[in-house]
Amino acid sequence: MSDEIVNKVSNSGLITIDLEEFYPEGDRVLLDVKPLLFQELILKEKDFREFIKNEDWAKYKNKLVAITCTNDAIVPTWAYMLLSLALESQAKKIVFGGLNDLENILFEEAMSKMDFSQYKDARIVIKGCSGKPVPTNAFVKLTAALKPLAKSIMYGEPCSTVPLYKAPK
Repeated sequence: MSDEIVNKVSNSGLITIDLEEFYPEGDRVLLDVKPLLFQELILKEKDFREFIKNEDWAKYKNKLVAITCTNDAIVPTWAYMLLSLALESQAKKIVFGGLNDLENILFEEAMSKMDFSQYKDARIVIKGCSGKPVPTNAFVKLTAALKPLAKSIMYGEPCSTVPLYKAPK
């Protein structure tokens, strides 16, 4: 009689997808227009252009930058365009929006490079716990991409999953 321990999880044929593996490395920076506004409400073109001209853009070198205005002010579109032009030689990535928008875009770009065909008729577990912040949107997009292909989709860890989808027979 053998007392060999059998790993039923590894023998189950489940494929685990860990979205943390798609986490784009790099410092995230929020560039908020609010402090550049007169009384935090009005953009003065002359002052704004002076800021663009005098700012040390090198501090954004290889950073992932989200440009936004956290105040309820009317900021003309060209102001964000000027900021993006000033940043483009330094920043690794520039998006309009907050840091959540930046994360969503970064994950969408990383996932767009995935070959989903490898998951045809597979039993998938989308790993839930992560040491890095994975936006909920990435889980939603991944689930939508897998549904037409996978035999089943689960969430969590292989030893304890929440069933999400099972293809009709």
